[in-house]
Amino acid sequence: MQKRSEALYFYMMSTKGTIRPPVIAVMGHVDHGKSALLDYIRKTNVVAGEAGGITQHVSAYEVVHEHEGVQKKITFLDTPGHEAFTSIRARGATVADIAILIVSAEEGVKPQTMDALSAIQKSHTPYVVAINKIDKPYADVNRTKASLIEHEIYLEGMGGDIPYNTISAKTGEGVDALLDTLLLVAELEELTGNPNQMAEGVIIEAHRDPQKGVAATLVITNGTLHSGEYVVADSAMAPVRIFENSEGHAITEASFSTPVRIIGFDSLPRVGSAFRTYERKKDAELAKSRTVTTGPVSEGLDDDDERTLIPLVIKADATGTLEAIEHELEKLKNDRIVISIIAAGVGAVSESDVQTALSSSHDAIILAFNVGIDTAAKDVAMQHGEEIHAFNIIYKLSEWLATEIANRTPKVETMEIIGSAKLLKYFSSMKNKYVVGGKVKEGTVKKAAMVRILRGHDVIGEGKILNVQAGKQDVLSIDAGEAFGAQIESDVQLQIGDILECYELVVK
Repeated sequence: MQKRSEALYFYMMSTKGTIRPPVIAVMGHVDHGKSALLDYIRKTNVVAGEAGGITQHVSAYEVVHEHEGVQKKITFLDTPGHEAFTSIRARGATVADIAILIVSAEEGVKPQTMDALSAIQKSHTPYVVAINKIDKPYADVNRTKASLIEHEIYLEGMGGDIPYNTISAKTGEGVDALLDTLLLVAELEELTGNPNQMAEGVIIEAHRDPQKGVAATLVITNGTLHSGEYVVADSAMAPVRIFENSEGHAITEASFSTPVRIIGFDSLPRVGSAFRTYERKKDAELAKSRTVTTGPVSEGLDDDDERTLIPLVIKADATGTLEAIEHELEKLKNDRIVISIIAAGVGAVSESDVQTALSSSHDAIILAFNVGIDTAAKDVAMQHGEEIHAFNIIYKLSEWLATEIANRTPKVETMEIIGSAKLLKYFSSMKNKYVVGGKVKEGTVKKAAMVRILRGHDVIGEGKILNVQAGKQDVLSIDAGEAFGAQIESDVQLQIGDILECYELVVK
């Protein structure tokens, strides 16, 4: 294996460029141990600091692992596992060279495992399965393997070619073997780059630092980034002055596969956007001027539109979080409401945010996710009775918003069929009241319920059940398969063979 690696190295050096470290996305179900794995690898505690134990952003970390006697770098992307972050997770797989699909040895494949797999497959990213939590008392590796195969994840040695490792992110068992597997997959992928060209890559995260300004985390996919250059991502630009590695240490240059943090962007770069670097500020400004940007879409209603408008002002700690909230909003839409984001941004809720909400004529909702609220904003909100709804866990925000939107959604009265019966006997009539006999075909026929009268396939009228009898005894209802007698009030002359559809009006 040593000779093979050396031969591959010199071949790639001579034909394609310099071998570069792999970028790895760690993906899977919300609590199957993604952050715990990175926690073990990096020897720092990320898990304890996360709200609700859920990773809220994509973060990038660079580590060094000894493989076949050589110190090799690996960059990890910690992608959120909660379903709200589907689009961020999908981007993580797109940026990454290789993905780890992490699965709990206790629980096996879960719905979010399949969501993560779908993102991996759509991006055509090679992946390795890590069966985690083998230290747990209820861990069952064989059962987990069977669960994977049931979901068409075919492991090596079990009818497929997907590499896998069994690990414990808590004790570290199997983690070195997993890193070796990742580096072997990286060798097969022949990952190379050119360190002599201007750097390019992807924006992984962006946020507004109250003291330092707009900061962004970047992963360099090719080239080398130097202090003194200029980074452009869409319409956002930054001079490379405050320049840090993944550990927060100041650096002067970085090359491919390296995550870096740059402070000083003139606006928030869009998460997932590609960046390029330029030696001269003039060239960077020209590239920036050629970019067309779009902001939040504010949707209004025409005068004849009967739907209800729900305006939102959203402030969050990072652009990725804003995207996740928008993803949640898509799930909450229905044909009776229009959800309109009238303002969105990163950073604390400001007085202008509150004023924007107050200027809306449709009772806007202010949402704050993992950010503070300025004193001036609190004062203005209090003066006008405007509430600012603050959250730090995405699913709690989603649950609250779902309830609020349900309360604001206009109620509609709908007909709900509860049963049907066929008229078999006609006893008597007096004015518009008929005494008949029949048999319930489906569901239930109830006293005081409304009925639709069908003759053949046509609805010929409606009526109301005044009384129901079974065996000459008054009853409240009759179930399917039972015979009954009934007095029905209707403007339609009932006939043998008519079908009565019993219904209730339900407000939804």
